[in-house]
Amino acid sequence: MSEESKFNFSEDEAQANKDKAVEVKKEAVRQDAQGLFVSIKTFLSELLDFREDTDRDATITAIKADIPFKGATAWILVCSIFVASVGLNANSTAVVIGAMLISPLMGPILGVGMSIAINDIDTLKKSLINLATMIVLSLLTAFLFFWLFPLSEDTSELLGRTRPDIRDVLIAFFGGLALIIARTKKGTIASVIFGVAIATALMPPLCTAGYGLAIGNWEYFGGAMYLFTINTIFIALATFLVLKLLRFPMLKYANSAKRKRISRFAMLLAIIVMIPAMWTFLTVLQESKYKRDFENFVKNDIENNPNLWLQRKDDDLNPDTKTISLHFNGDVSDEMISALQNNKKGYESIKDFELVINANKTRSADRLMQSLDRAYADLDRKDNIIDGLQKQISELEINITSLNKLIESKNTNHNAVSFSSLSRDAKVRFSDLEFFGYAKMLESKDFINIDTVTVANVRWKVSLADSIVLTRERALQKWLKEELKVDTVFIRRN
Repeated sequence: MSEESKFNFSEDEAQANKDKAVEVKKEAVRQDAQGLFVSIKTFLSELLDFREDTDRDATITAIKADIPFKGATAWILVCSIFVASVGLNANSTAVVIGAMLISPLMGPILGVGMSIAINDIDTLKKSLINLATMIVLSLLTAFLFFWLFPLSEDTSELLGRTRPDIRDVLIAFFGGLALIIARTKKGTIASVIFGVAIATALMPPLCTAGYGLAIGNWEYFGGAMYLFTINTIFIALATFLVLKLLRFPMLKYANSAKRKRISRFAMLLAIIVMIPAMWTFLTVLQESKYKRDFENFVKNDIENNPNLWLQRKDDDLNPDTKTISLHFNGDVSDEMISALQNNKKGYESIKDFELVINANKTRSADRLMQSLDRAYADLDRKDNIIDGLQKQISELEINITSLNKLIESKNTNHNAVSFSSLSRDAKVRFSDLEFFGYAKMLESKDFINIDTVTVANVRWKVSLADSIVLTRERALQKWLKEELKVDTVFIRRN
């Protein structure tokens, strides 16, 4: 009995040791996991944290220095506007990019974001005044250029700046983030500043707006200014957020009441800027969804249907009235219209849009075939007319050749070579000839005896070197002797 009890006690002790070992291992795993988490956190913090590399005083000084707009800066802006306008006129992307690089528009925009972030009301006033002056001068310069040098047709570079979408909003915001981060870094990264100037594209919308004013197209003007406003707001918003994140020091005022008033005004202005920015972002995002679902609907349910013949138009999708107008050639059955209505409900953003079908019911398939047959008949008649004209042309060419030979026979002897054949062969053999002529000439060396000599007048291409001309003339002289069956041929340059 005692031995059995002793044995059972040993099993309990072994189980307790095993559980203790498991707990120790679990604790070790937890510690390892915590250590790994701490290591990853430390790595990411060192990788992404840029607060330690920020030079606050130098950043504020640099941004303030770029705000003033006068003298050389004004002329640089005018030149950059002219360059961008020429690029848009010539539809040259490279020229437009060059104009973006020399444009000084970024300074006042960064000044607006910074002044709101640090409650600097004087800098805010200065930034807004200089920004407004830049916009007016840019519009005036672009207006004068396109008024003096109007376009024959709208280029793709111009049309691309009249309708902003969600990509323009994202480019402006993240470009602004990259720009202000590069500005706050100790030792500003110039390549980032240049890259943001290209990506955000502040210059082309202003030039397009000036073009809209020059031709009186208010839709172009409004769309381009809308795009410029989006870029401006989101660059300033990115500047505001980064400087707040970096905890740039707020400007201190001796008068506490004035400090509180300016602080409230700056906060109110920041909210006023952020609200339309968010509204713009959501609006453009929704329009992008409308366009995406509409394109998918047309591609999947209409263009892949062999029984439908769609005519695409620019105003098919109207988000304002929530309508989709589709124009078809031929008749569209009621069953097909119902199917399109049901298929449209499968696209989330346009499922509530009204589908308007515009079908040409008078043009059935039979009538289309009849029209096609008539078109083929017209083509056959035109082919017959062309064949008759070609035959008349051939007869005229034969008559002209005969007349030429008759004229030559009256002006030359019976054994003479046809000049038209000779000149044609000469041009084939000597492609550098620009003029050729020959004639029989009477000459007398002693003024008693008369000889007949053959003289060829020629003119060669000006680009030929003298040595090559002499070689060509010797070859021409030898060939003419054989063709004309004479002993002597004189070559004269005309």
